[in-house]
Amino acid sequence: MKLDVINFDGASAGEVELDEALFGLEPRADILHRVVRWQRNKAQAGTHKVKTRSEVSYSKKKIYRQKGTGGARHGSRNAPIFRKGGIYKGPTPRSHGHDLPKKVRALGLKMALSAKAATGSLVVIDGLATDGKTKTLAGQVKALGWKRALIIDGAEVDAGFASAARNIEGLDVLPTMGANVYDILKRDTLVITKAGVEALEARLK
Repeated sequence: MKLDVINFDGASAGEVELDEALFGLEPRADILHRVVRWQRNKAQAGTHKVKTRSEVSYSKKKIYRQKGTGGARHGSRNAPIFRKGGIYKGPTPRSHGHDLPKKVRALGLKMALSAKAATGSLVVIDGLATDGKTKTLAGQVKALGWKRALIIDGAEVDAGFASAARNIEGLDVLPTMGANVYDILKRDTLVITKAGVEALEARLK
């Protein structure tokens, strides 16, 4: 499939041939869901923790005698049934990540790219040439109508462009190796440089 190439001024800069195996697939919601779930679970910190009855700060003393009170038998105030007692079977630090085959991950990325191409939300740009000023870049992005966009460059993102884009709301910039399903689907517009297209094809073939 062919797609027009533009520059940051909105002018035409030719066209590019996109690989159907990457940008022409039929997106499947179940595959995209599996990959996004894998990503988000892997990113979860898993540091949530509560104190058990052996960790709460309270006296270990028996609260009253065993017999003769008419009440239930208790050893200490650390028991879960008491206020400020330990928590029973609460969360402990753990990893929320799970395995997902590499082929499924790669297929998910291809389908995310295809989903953007199918809805007309894919833009191929000539390059990331900029004067390094946020104000200039913000004006160009506004003129192009990109409100929530992800820009994917080649192996490395130009340092001047990354610096200029850092404070623009709704604009993310990633190198090719950082391209992922969640970030692609999260943004309304996917912008890929010509170098990024070549690098993605080399990565996913």
